[in-house]
Amino acid sequence: MSLTQFKQQVTSVDELVEVIGTPGELALRKELKQLDDHMRRFIANSPFVVISTHGADGRCDASPRGDAPGFVHVLDEHSLLIPDRRGNRRVDTFRNLLETRRIGLLFLVPGMGETLRINGRAAIIRDEDHLAPLIAGGQLPHLAIAVEVEECYLQCAKALLRSKLWENHERPDLSSLPCAAEMFADQAQMPEFDAAKLQVLLDGAYQRLY
Repeated sequence: MSLTQFKQQVTSVDELVEVIGTPGELALRKELKQLDDHMRRFIANSPFVVISTHGADGRCDASPRGDAPGFVHVLDEHSLLIPDRRGNRRVDTFRNLLETRRIGLLFLVPGMGETLRINGRAAIIRDEDHLAPLIAGGQLPHLAIAVEVEECYLQCAKALLRSKLWENHERPDLSSLPCAAEMFADQAQMPEFDAAKLQVLLDGAYQRLY
């Protein structure tokens, strides 16, 4: 598929406003330049955040991060720390941050429809005094992402209400999906790793979260 197949593309802000309209005063005024007490409590109760970054070449990345509620530490109203846990070592997020230092965060709290959005600048840090409070599973993180908040606001619940994300009875039947090991095997196309071998590797990896 090529984007050129779409003949009625929106190409200007004026056209976008003509189609969508303008935001109300509340939507504009809820945006803050620093974390307030409500946002700090939201982060303290959040076990999951999506980190969005982009590289100097414009390539984008969205990476999920999760741990016990409050795993992201708020230092003050302008800064927070996100610990780096054991992963696949692709370091896509880190590569992008080294190039642009731009970051976007989306925090979720299970059962709550609203989400918290934060945009700002970021750095990869190794300061031991800041890493020490981020220990989990008996393991000290090697790195953390320090975020300097530039704008933050609560997003309304419409998307999560439409998706019924937190409603158990609305969850899809996973039997229609192949297991992760099968998908990885088909995508990687490595003869030495069939689905069965990959499942063993995944089972072991999922036992080592820290």
